Amino acid sequence: MSLPPNFGRAVDLSSLTKPAQATKAIASTCEITAENFAVNAVELSRTKPVILLIWSPRSPESMTTLETLSKLEKDANGAWALGSINADTQPQVAQALQTKNVPYAVALIAEQPVPLFDQSYPENQIKMVIDKVLTLAAEQGIGSAPVETIEPEEDEALTALESGQYEIARAAYQKLLNRKPNDALAKLGLAQTELLIRTEKLEAKLVTTLAASEPDNVKAQLDCADLEVISGDLDAAFNRLIECVRRFTGTDRTAAKDHLLGLFQLVDPADPRLKVARTSLASALF
Repeated sequence: MSLPPNFGRAVDLSSLTKPAQATKAIASTCEITAENFAVNAVELSRTKPVILLIWSPRSPESMTTLETLSKLEKDANGAWALGSINADTQPQVAQALQTKNVPYAVALIAEQPVPLFDQSYPENQIKMVIDKVLTLAAEQGIGSAPVETIEPEEDEALTALESGQYEIARAAYQKLLNRKPNDALAKLGLAQTELLIRTEKLEAKLVTTLAASEPDNVKAQLDCADLEVISGDLDAAFNRLIECVRRFTGTDRTAAKDHLLGLFQLVDPADPRLKVARTSLASALF
């Protein structure tokens, strides 16, 4: 998963001054205020990454994201700390972090802010972003990178993928998900494998020609979008299916929407192309 293009972008925190006396270390889902920000967020980030979530009780999506991050923090056993910032009661902090909408997540690593994401995402995608934060922090001598462990089913799947046995790989990932339904890598691996299965026997030239000559052929449009994702042209794939959602009706429209949502699962949640596509999809739907 690639890092966001603004990973490490500077954010002005000068308006948040250090309090006269230090307070206790940040607790789980600690509420961050202008008064305790310097100690409970900035200073703590010297020893472990701190994930700050700006949220609002007026935004159900941001409250769900806060619950997800709280769970992930607990599962991390102290590898990183979570700080919650209520944008309604702490507007100064939210403004200093350049918050434009909620939920908005920012990491602090060795006192340096790293913008992460500014909308709600599934737990598995948020965990992938946090793993990137932990890896980046470890490279700077803060904490440890996530320990990569491989499940036996994942090992089976990877071996099958190397030899082009995609159906066996899919079955292995499905077995892992049956045992660990929330395994982020298994979900991603299954989605990638299903994409390979769908495109394995497609003739790229024939598919693109058919999609161009028959714009109302939903299967041709879905196949062409898959090939565009395989080739790395996410914008083309997303725009193609969003246009299908705009033009089609009934089951064809549902198929285009569902296929697009499936392709979204393959993309880094911090990728700006994904944010643009989600906004365009919402516009096409409503």
